[in-house]
Amino acid sequence: MRALRLLAWKSEPELVEVDEPTPGPGQVVIRVGAAGACHSDLHLMHDFEAGAVPWNPPFTLGHENAGWVHALGSGVTGLEVGQPVAVYGPWGCGTCARCQLGIDTYCENPAGAPVPGGGGGLGLDGGMAEYLLVPAARHVVPLPEGLDPVQAAPLTDAGLTPYHAVRRSWGKLPPGSTALVIGVGGLGHVGVQILKATTAARVIAVDTKDEALALAREYGADLTLRSGEQAVAEIRAATPGGRGADVVLDFVGVDATLRMGAASARTVGDLTIVGIGGGTLPVSYFSVPYEVSIQTTYWGSRPELVEVLDLGARGLVRPKTTTFGLDEAVDVYRRLQAGEVAGRAVIVP
Repeated sequence: MRALRLLAWKSEPELVEVDEPTPGPGQVVIRVGAAGACHSDLHLMHDFEAGAVPWNPPFTLGHENAGWVHALGSGVTGLEVGQPVAVYGPWGCGTCARCQLGIDTYCENPAGAPVPGGGGGLGLDGGMAEYLLVPAARHVVPLPEGLDPVQAAPLTDAGLTPYHAVRRSWGKLPPGSTALVIGVGGLGHVGVQILKATTAARVIAVDTKDEALALAREYGADLTLRSGEQAVAEIRAATPGGRGADVVLDFVGVDATLRMGAASARTVGDLTIVGIGGGTLPVSYFSVPYEVSIQTTYWGSRPELVEVLDLGARGLVRPKTTTFGLDEAVDVYRRLQAGEVAGRAVIVP
C-alpha cells in the first residue's frame, strides 16, 4: 500500500510503498477514510532531531485519523468490520492510573507504551496510508450517527485539543465572562466553536490575518481584533470594567502571544498555552495578574473525544476542512508551512 512516511529528521516526507498491516491479538486495522494534516507535523519534519523525543523515524505521518474497521485481531469484541470509527491518537501503556481513566496523553508508564509519549503518526505508523494498525482496540471509538470519517478525523486532535483546554476552564466561563482566543488557525477556529457550544462566555478572537479573523466571525466570535501594539488595550476595553479575559487560550505560543495573553488576563483567570511556538513567559510575583493560573496542555482524553464526536455529530462543532488526495500530501504540508491553508487540510487516501 502507499504511505506518506517521514524517513529522517529535518526532511520532507516521501510517498512510498509499504506492506499492508495485519492485526495481532487485541489489535485493529482501520481502512483510513481521512487523516488530518496538522501544523505540529511541520515541527517533526523541520525542527526535531535525534534525542528531542524518545522515538525516531521512519514512520508514517498522520495522527488525526478516522475510517472503517477493516480487520480485527483475536480477542477483540465490540467492533464490527465495516463500522465507521475514529482513532484516539495518543497510545499509552493501558495499565497505569492515567491510562485506566483514558488519559493516555499523560501515561505514567511510558516504557510500557507502544511508543513512549507518542502514538500513530508520532513514532509509530499513522493514518496517511490506505490502512492503519491500531495496537489496542480501546483506542478505536465508534462514530455517532451523522458523522462521517472526513468530518471526524480533524476532531481527534484539532477538536479534542481545544476541547480539553476549554473544558478544564468551564468553571471560569459563566454568563458575563470573557474568553480570549489567540490564533484562529487549524485549532483556534475550532476553539471558538467549542466555546460558543459549551459555555456562555463572550468570545474575543485575535489574529494577524484578516482571513483568520473572518473565519472566527463565521464560527461565532463576538469580537475580532488584529494582533498588534494596541491589542491588549482593545481586549481590556471590550471586557466589563476593563478587567480582562477570564480565560485566555493561546493557540500560537510565541513570546509575543504569551505576553499578550498574560497582559490581557483577569485576576484569578486562566492562561492556557496550547500552541507549541516555543515562546517563553517570565513569571514572577508582579509579572502577571494575581492568581492567574498558567498551564500547558497536550491533546485530550478518550472520554473527551467521545464528547467532541457527539458535538460534531450534532453540528455544533465542525472544523473548516479542505480535502486532498494522498498524492497531494507533500504539497499540502508545503502550503501549511506557507500559511496558505484555512482551517484544516484533510488527506483522503
